[in-house]
Amino acid sequence: MSSARYQEQFQDFYNQYQAMVYALCLGYMKGGKDLAKDLTQEVFIQVWRALPKFRQEASPKTWIYRICVNTCLLHIRNNKKFDMQSLDDRHDNLVHQSEPSDKYEELHHAIGRLNDVDRIVIMLVLDEMKYDEIAEVTGIKEGNLRVKIHRIKQKLNELMDNHG
Repeated sequence: MSSARYQEQFQDFYNQYQAMVYALCLGYMKGGKDLAKDLTQEVFIQVWRALPKFRQEASPKTWIYRICVNTCLLHIRNNKKFDMQSLDDRHDNLVHQSEPSDKYEELHHAIGRLNDVDRIVIMLVLDEMKYDEIAEVTGIKEGNLRVKIHRIKQKLNELMDNHG
């Protein structure tokens, strides 16, 4: 494929999936907008680098989700100590401020309290990704995924009930 064709394909992917990637990064970073923007850029740098190897075996959406998940998890792993400190501080500040102004904000805070894998799974569900695609992105078998999603929803309900 020519360089111009790669640029065109990359631009198509960016235009189509940038908002989705940003939303996913925002969920991973528990609402940290600046960090989510930085990670979104990093995801698309990875997409650009991997584009020559993209063989269309998975849908572009699934392929980009996988890059996004891996980029976010790598960031979390590499910055665990620092991030947990700042996230805990931010959470304490949020808790001591006012109650969440609406159900979406309350849900966002509850999602932020889930572990990394549960958070990514529920973000994909909320993004209305099909279960077979979520299974492919996360590497969780579809049967196990359905059980996991059910448990995550129960946990979110508990977190939201205990919050208010």
